[in-house]
Amino acid sequence: MDFKNFKMPYSINKDFTEKTAYFSMEFAIDQALKIYSGGLGFLAGSHMRSAYNLKQDIVGIGILWKFGYYDQARNSDQTLLPTWTKKMYSFLEDTGIKFQIEIHSAPVWVKAFYLKPETFDTAPMFFLSTDVPENDHISKTISHRLYDANESTKLAQYILLGKGGAKLLDMMNFEREVYHLNEAHGLPAAFYLLNKYGGDMEKVKEKLVFTTHTPEEAGNEKHNIHLCSDMSYFSGLNIDAVKDIEGVSDDRFNHSLCALKMARVSNAVSQLHGEVSRKMWNKYDGICEIKAITNAQEFKYWADKNLYKAKDKNDNSAFDERKKLLKKRAFKIVADQTGNLFDENTFTIVWARRFAGYKRADLLLHDKQRFEKLLNNPKYPVQIIWAGKPYPMDYSSISTFNSLVEESKNYKNMAVLTGYELALSKSLKQGSDLWLNNPRVPREASGTSGMTASMNGSVNLSTDDGWIPEFAKNGENSFVTPLADYDNLSIYDQDKFDLDNLYDVLENEILPMYYDEPKRWREVVKNAMNDVKDQFNSDRMATEYYEQIYRK
Repeated sequence: MDFKNFKMPYSINKDFTEKTAYFSMEFAIDQALKIYSGGLGFLAGSHMRSAYNLKQDIVGIGILWKFGYYDQARNSDQTLLPTWTKKMYSFLEDTGIKFQIEIHSAPVWVKAFYLKPETFDTAPMFFLSTDVPENDHISKTISHRLYDANESTKLAQYILLGKGGAKLLDMMNFEREVYHLNEAHGLPAAFYLLNKYGGDMEKVKEKLVFTTHTPEEAGNEKHNIHLCSDMSYFSGLNIDAVKDIEGVSDDRFNHSLCALKMARVSNAVSQLHGEVSRKMWNKYDGICEIKAITNAQEFKYWADKNLYKAKDKNDNSAFDERKKLLKKRAFKIVADQTGNLFDENTFTIVWARRFAGYKRADLLLHDKQRFEKLLNNPKYPVQIIWAGKPYPMDYSSISTFNSLVEESKNYKNMAVLTGYELALSKSLKQGSDLWLNNPRVPREASGTSGMTASMNGSVNLSTDDGWIPEFAKNGENSFVTPLADYDNLSIYDQDKFDLDNLYDVLENEILPMYYDEPKRWREVVKNAMNDVKDQFNSDRMATEYYEQIYRK
């Protein structure tokens, strides 16, 4: 293939002809390609698969992380040990394209690799690396670890994605009408374009669209504007001009705010998140319109087809047998990692996603008496599994993970698993009866793991946040705890309110239904499978991006 004059490798669907480049720090495409950390990557991976299904004129641009995010190993006492292993990918094609970009006022070499659409059924994708012989050691490390803890390295990674990605498109003579930033990490692309177009902001705005994922202002990344300038983030634009664009006078550069000023249009990732984002950002002058396109996951990749076949044939015995088989398979992983033998006939709860404070992984353990009662109930036996990756420098979340590991040593029906990546995620969704999700409202912008759980016959029990208000019919396709007056409650009281309600729903509704009314439980499972299939399939999401964001 001639990458110097790249052409889309498949015929484009006439409904999706806007030429788009999608910039993301992470993509969860396949277990074999470990360049993601969590939900942002799962979303981006599903988006790229749906773009391929629909034959959209879109390419993905990311970074080839040499050590990935990190590998989740264990210390000798079973606690979490982050490790980093060099990754090798024979299925990526060397484009032969090498070019330089300025990072920290010095030229850095960038090499581009290509992922063919047919490898994993995705849109064409390009991954950038600075790990080449021409670079010094520091420059090589830019593309080593996803979300590096060092501030300068992190900014260099944003520059690599944004400026490097935009320059790659120019190197390939591959004109794009839309530059879509999935989160503000790729914002240096906007400053690259501003420089390219001689300071014409209207030309940049014409091309730039932005997806925001963070539902509270404090969670949006800010860095010292002088450090950003020293790192060559702004492609030569002086600090005063950057402050004029951002519209603030202090020295904290807010990446998301600046993206909202430079983009033509942006979107939040659920309807609730849209409301939260507009309320949060509308106090600033000159931000673009914030729409809402609810996140979704690709049905074809995630859903268990045999479970759906049995459901569609109304063959309840085949349906129940299939679910038991899926549980058995997942429990082999539990046995392998922990030595606990789980039973496919026992009600199984799973909490699995990124460990972060607001997601409250250990909320059920805040009431030890009730937790013991739940796990030792002879009438309604329960098994419970936790899994997820804390950020490797988030010591509070690592401590939560480790405390769960310690607690699990007291119970044969409790397990904490490592290696929460695409493969384990799929297995746990197939192996669970109940997908537990208890973030503090309204901190979860979307939270897509529950979608793929429903695609595998698992029922959501959730606080009413993210995508849940658009999906949930309480008691019919999921279970949702009541909303508290979160604005006026302390964190302690919020946690207590949600904890009591989670236990009440579990003890009084869910467990009696599962064991005493299996037919009714099966109907809830099937309703969830029906309701998630189209509305929360990323083909719908990818279509909406074209209709609402890319099309002018």
